[in-house]
Amino acid sequence: MNAPRFSVVIPAYNAAATLARAIDSVLDQTWPAHEIVVVDDGSRDDTAEIARRYGAPVRLVQQANQGVSVARNAGAAAATGDWLAFLDADDWYAPDRLRLHAEWIAEDAGLDFLTGDYEYRDPGGGLLGTSMAQHAAGRAMLDKAAGEVRVTMETAKELAAFVADHFGDTHTLSVPRARFVALGGYPLGYKVCEDVHFLARLVATSRRVGVVCASLGVYLIHSGSATRRDPVAAQRENVRTLTDLRRLAQNFPAPVRAGVSDRMRAARYNLGCALAKQGRRVAAARAVLPSLFETPGWRGVRDVLSMLRGVE
Repeated sequence: MNAPRFSVVIPAYNAAATLARAIDSVLDQTWPAHEIVVVDDGSRDDTAEIARRYGAPVRLVQQANQGVSVARNAGAAAATGDWLAFLDADDWYAPDRLRLHAEWIAEDAGLDFLTGDYEYRDPGGGLLGTSMAQHAAGRAMLDKAAGEVRVTMETAKELAAFVADHFGDTHTLSVPRARFVALGGYPLGYKVCEDVHFLARLVATSRRVGVVCASLGVYLIHSGSATRRDPVAAQRENVRTLTDLRRLAQNFPAPVRAGVSDRMRAARYNLGCALAKQGRRVAAARAVLPSLFETPGWRGVRDVLSMLRGVE
């Protein structure tokens, strides 16, 4: 296979404070990006002006504010590379992020897409942890890798676990542009969990996934996120997105369908916890009750009782 050409898509909304850092992290890659596409999603600050200052290395696409999914899809539509990589404007890439994927793609044409590890950091730069170590699916792949940087995810169990509790965020995803377009990109009309919606559809059509067991970038944890501002609303939106995904999952391979079901159970439980922490115990129990009806058993009964008792 020829060397892949990466189009890096950066959706940005009122991102003047962080956009330059994100762009610089792409320009500093040891494997140069084919292009950087910044999509200004109707910002009211200097986001567009900052992108323009870079000149030719950065292509600027401007649109009315329509949300991150529309912005990512618009960037993909404008892209001319054969592979897509994504980066949110408040996060940044590790210097070898593109190289670690590009060299593997050039060596192995059988990879459907690639992902990898990343770091969680606070606004002061403090390391809070790494994704693969904090997710069961990620720890399983680290064990399988046995110290190697590359490991392939390909068994039914591995793919189901990845959908249920995925360790690779959007900024670690590398996907052929043609496949992204064929799948319809990110779903419209959803504000939370849109990345899982796309990822599950991608996994449903994949057999071999390349996983790089090294940090490919940084995900910034900050208090302004939707989940922290209004956890109940965010978790309700999470369940709404996954409800649509479950409808589509009826046509997925059985392992991926099982992963989606596990993801929905966890989302309902998280919604219940958010409600219980507000003292709304009956509403919390109702949030997890559908999982008990779908899969009767002690686990579901325990979830309902824990919501009625309240959670810490």
